[in-house]
Formats: sequence, C-alpha cells, structure tokens
Amino acid sequence: MNAAPTARVPDGAQPGLVVLFGSGETSASGSKIFQSLTPRLARPLRIAVLETPAGFELNSAQVAGRVADFLAQRLQNDKPQVDVVPARRRGTPFSPDDPDIVAALRPASLLFMGAGSPTYAVRQLRDSLAWQTLLAAHRLGAAVALASAATLAASAQTLPVYEIYKVGEDLHWRAGLDLLAAYGLPLVVIPHWNNAEGGAELDTSHCFMGRERFEALARLLPPGLPILGLDEHTALVIDLVAGACNVMGVGGVTLIREGRERRWDSRASFPVSELGDAHVPGIPAGVPDSVWSEVLKARSAEPEAPAIPDEVLGLVAERKAARAAKDWPRADAVRARLMELGWQVKDTPQGPQLERAAPVGR
Repeated sequence: MNAAPTARVPDGAQPGLVVLFGSGETSASGSKIFQSLTPRLARPLRIAVLETPAGFELNSAQVAGRVADFLAQRLQNDKPQVDVVPARRRGTPFSPDDPDIVAALRPASLLFMGAGSPTYAVRQLRDSLAWQTLLAAHRLGAAVALASAATLAASAQTLPVYEIYKVGEDLHWRAGLDLLAAYGLPLVVIPHWNNAEGGAELDTSHCFMGRERFEALARLLPPGLPILGLDEHTALVIDLVAGACNVMGVGGVTLIREGRERRWDSRASFPVSELGDAHVPGIPAGVPDSVWSEVLKARSAEPEAPAIPDEVLGLVAERKAARAAKDWPRADAVRARLMELGWQVKDTPQGPQLERAAPVGR
C-alpha cells in the first residue's frame, strides 16, 4: 500500500465516488442517477465538465455545454455552479496544461467527462496538468463521472473504437489513463455493452465490436486484466471507501475476470473486491507536489460570496418599495425578473436576502 505524505493528503481525506456510465448520461435515467448522487457530494455543489474528449471537434464547446446545461437544469434544486473546462488541445490557448484553464477542476465536487474520441482524450490528457488535477481532486474527495469516450480513455487499456470500427485498423489496444490503478483496480471498461444499433444483420454489442470480434480483442489483453462491460443507460457507482459497487439505471453490468463471467442487473450491489484487490487509501502516481498543494488549497478555501450586480440590487430595492406600498403585482413581477437573472429573494425578519438560483429558462 502506498504511504500518503501528510503534506499531500490530510488525515481523514478519502477518495470520492467513481461513476461509470455505459451511455445515457443526459437521458431521463441519467438524470435520476445524478440526482441520487448529489446528497453524497461536497457542498457548495460545484460541477466541472471537462471538454477534452471532444476537443478536436469544431463544436466541442457546444458538446460540453449541453451536458453543463443538462446538469444545471436537472440539479437546480441543489443550486450547482457548473463550469465547462475547455482543455481542448495541447499547444493551443485551450491547453490541458494551462493552470487558468483547469482551475475549475480544483474545488469541484463532481468532475465529468463524456463524449468524443477515447484515443484523442488519452493523447491530450496523459501526464497533463488537467489529468493530474483530476487525480488529486478525486483523491481529496471529488466524485468523478465518466461516460462514453471518457470511460474508455480512463481504462487500463483503451479500446480504439473509431480506428477499428470505422477505419478498419487491425485489432489492438492502446494504453489508457488507468484512473483506478492507484486503488488496485486496473480495469478495462467497455461502455455500450448491449448496443443493438446494427439490428439483426450486424452485431454492434460490446461497444460496436460485436461479440466475436471482441472475444478476439480480449485475447490480446495483458493477462489478468478484468473487463467490465456497462449496458447502455446504466451506470456503476464505485464507492472505494465503503468498498461497495451499485448498479443504477435500466440495464446491468458484466464482469469478466480470471475466465469467469458474472452479471449484476439494475439496483444490485456487490463488493469492490469483485473487481480486483482494491486498497484504500491509495495515492495516484505522477502527480507533482505543486498540483497537490494547489488542489488542497482550492478545496480548503471558504467559497467566495457571489458578486451581486447593480441591476439585481436595484430590483431588490424596487421590490422592497412595492411591498411597502402594498403593490403586490409589482412585487411579484420584480421577483420573477430576479429569477430570470438567476437570483432568488427570500423575505426574512432581517430584510430580503438573495441566493443564487438556476436562471429561469436555462
């Protein structure tokens, strides 16, 4: 077991949840999964959506932005701060090595990555400041949720889906980012396990590889690596601290380990030890002391009170005057305008108080 330098990880600090989606992270089932997780996340609720897997696409900002909007809307009762982290490509103004670009990762309660290219994500994130920051934030309590390309990229070995399925390259694997290696769980994670888009004519299960081709791929893996297959619209929630895994969503998960195949359906629970010889605490390798220091400082800092725009302050004063004049329709109209701007006003014996809220119509 790795020893934790006290300067890096304070006593009592535990790693956050790991949530692996087979697909459907922005569907109705995905919404329920995220909503069930929020009581277990640090407050204030801060969500960082890492754009990297789609960073090669011209509309990568929109791809990540749709996820951010989905989370802001579906979790609005928890008043999350949702940031898109545009760490798109090394050597550009949107580099995953830029400290300002990745700053929102440091204090996040939940770090999310999703669609794009798994092999591109690995190339851009390996040994990057963004990935080092994610590892440190997770070890210090942030939950990490991965879907689609990100799930593949974070595996011990990454399946190059596009290169094989679309380009026709020979069957092979690429070294992945190996998110869970520090905890003794070098998993090969395969989303879209039960995909059926090919219909009766083409087997597209096992992440579009089909069973026969995937079995050939499995024989190319280093010996002893467990394979974790995730059905679509399904997630596996791994709680390293509690030593428990929970299947959520509409499907199930399949584990192939040491020649044995096991399956758990939705709502099933099983011990983390089924996935491998897990150990907690662990310390992710390759994270510089400077990154640990910055992440720890960000996660320990008191949250800053949001700046209140002059327009909002003026509306509060206007509403107060309307209430004093018993002009209730006007007071209600001003309250509605404040909600449109993302502010909720509460009347207390000490006077009106403002809180941030999800803007109406977002």
